[in-house]
Amino acid sequence: ICQDITVQLDASGNVSITGADIDGGSYDNGIIVSIVASPDSFDCTNVGPNNVTLTVTDNAGLSDDCIAVVTVEDNIPPIAVCQDITVQLDATGNASILASALDGGSSDNCNITFTASQTDFDCTHIGVNTVTLTVTDDGGNMATCEAIVTVEDLVAPTAICQDVIVYLDVNGNAIVPASDIDNGSSDACGIVSMSLSPSVFDCSYIGDNTVVLTVVD
Repeated sequence: ICQDITVQLDASGNVSITGADIDGGSYDNGIIVSIVASPDSFDCTNVGPNNVTLTVTDNAGLSDDCIAVVTVEDNIPPIAVCQDITVQLDATGNASILASALDGGSSDNCNITFTASQTDFDCTHIGVNTVTLTVTDDGGNMATCEAIVTVEDLVAPTAICQDVIVYLDVNGNAIVPASDIDNGSSDACGIVSMSLSPSVFDCSYIGDNTVVLTVVD
């Protein structure tokens, strides 16, 4: 006669039972010499219900068996440990990370998976971002920690110039704004300033002059 039981994995992710644990009152007209459960050891791969055979043998060598359901539970939550990381935006102004990149040594008695509250970043995230890492084990237990994701834009803008002709005024002077030299300069995260050097001209500059357009993102 069997009885169903529920057992919990230990800190190492294992648990063992004996035949007596699932015996629900087996009897014999003689003497019972052995009560054996098979299987009798369980680990993280067995979380949930498991069919276990109870074999009862008497002193005459006669035996009978029944099936018990052993439900294995993992009630030990993982330990979440985060690490801060730095990522760079690509030429399109985007960056993606794996949740596991934020793991700094999380652990559990069973297998764990990682999810992050944010994995995609763009120009609006340049600087410091707080991201929550959630660690989940095979038993559905969860733990969280927070990591800092520093987003950097290390991709320089593309500066494109065009040649122009300017005319000195009646005083022999001319000022050229940087926008007049710009011919479609671009950056994935936007351009914040343009400057031209030199930008002020007088009679000494009559003719061709090489100028430098500087574009800052």
